[in-house]
Amino acid sequence: MFLKNAQSFETMDSEVFALTNQELKRQEEGLELIASENYASPAVMQAQGSILTNKYAEGLPG
Repeated sequence: MFLKNAQSFETMDSEVFALTNQELKRQEEGLELIASENYASPAVMQAQGSILTNKYAEGLPG
Protein backbone atom coordinates (compact mmCIF):
# COMPACT_ATOMS: atom_id res chain seq x y z
CA MET A 1 0.00 0.00 0.00
CA PHE A 2 2.76 2.44 0.90
CA LEU A 3 4.58 2.20 -2.42
CA LYS A 4 1.38 1.80 -4.42
CA ASN A 5 0.09 5.20 -3.27
CA ALA A 6 3.45 6.98 -3.16
CA GLN A 7 3.72 10.13 -5.26
CA SER A 8 6.81 11.61 -6.77
CA PHE A 9 8.57 14.01 -4.41
CA GLU A 10 8.78 16.46 -7.30
CA THR A 11 5.01 16.28 -7.83
CA MET A 12 4.10 16.62 -4.15
CA ASP A 13 6.22 19.69 -3.36
CA SER A 14 8.23 21.19 -6.19
CA GLU A 15 9.78 23.87 -3.95
CA VAL A 16 11.19 21.33 -1.48
CA PHE A 17 12.30 19.20 -4.43
CA ALA A 18 14.25 22.15 -5.86
CA LEU A 19 15.83 22.91 -2.47
CA THR A 20 16.81 19.27 -2.09
CA ASN A 21 18.51 19.36 -5.48
CA GLN A 22 20.36 22.55 -4.51
CA GLU A 23 21.60 20.85 -1.33
CA LEU A 24 22.74 17.82 -3.34
CA LYS A 25 24.73 20.12 -5.64
CA ARG A 26 26.26 21.92 -2.63
CA GLN A 27 27.36 18.62 -1.08
CA GLU A 28 28.76 17.26 -4.34
CA GLU A 29 30.64 20.40 -5.36
CA GLY A 30 31.75 21.81 -2.02
CA LEU A 31 34.38 20.91 0.52
CA GLU A 32 33.02 20.78 4.05
CA LEU A 33 35.52 21.40 6.81
CA ILE A 34 33.03 20.85 9.63
CA ALA A 35 33.93 17.58 11.38
CA SER A 36 30.37 16.95 12.56
CA GLU A 37 28.91 17.10 9.05
CA ASN A 38 28.94 13.47 7.98
CA TYR A 39 27.56 12.10 4.74
CA ALA A 40 25.15 9.19 4.76
CA SER A 41 25.76 6.37 2.31
CA PRO A 42 23.26 5.82 -0.51
CA ALA A 43 22.01 2.68 1.29
CA VAL A 44 21.26 4.67 4.47
CA MET A 45 19.45 7.39 2.52
CA GLN A 46 17.43 4.74 0.70
CA ALA A 47 16.44 3.09 3.99
CA GLN A 48 15.40 6.45 5.48
CA GLY A 49 13.12 7.04 2.52
CA SER A 50 11.43 3.66 2.85
CA ILE A 51 8.59 2.23 4.92
CA LEU A 52 11.15 1.84 7.73
CA THR A 53 10.87 5.56 8.41
CA ASN A 54 7.64 4.77 10.30
CA LYS A 55 9.66 2.86 12.92
CA TYR A 56 11.68 4.31 15.76
CA ALA A 57 13.93 3.03 18.53
CA GLU A 58 14.40 4.28 22.07
CA GLY A 59 16.54 3.22 24.96
CA LEU A 60 19.00 0.38 25.17
CA PRO A 61 18.76 -2.90 23.27
CA GLY A 62 17.35 -5.90 25.11
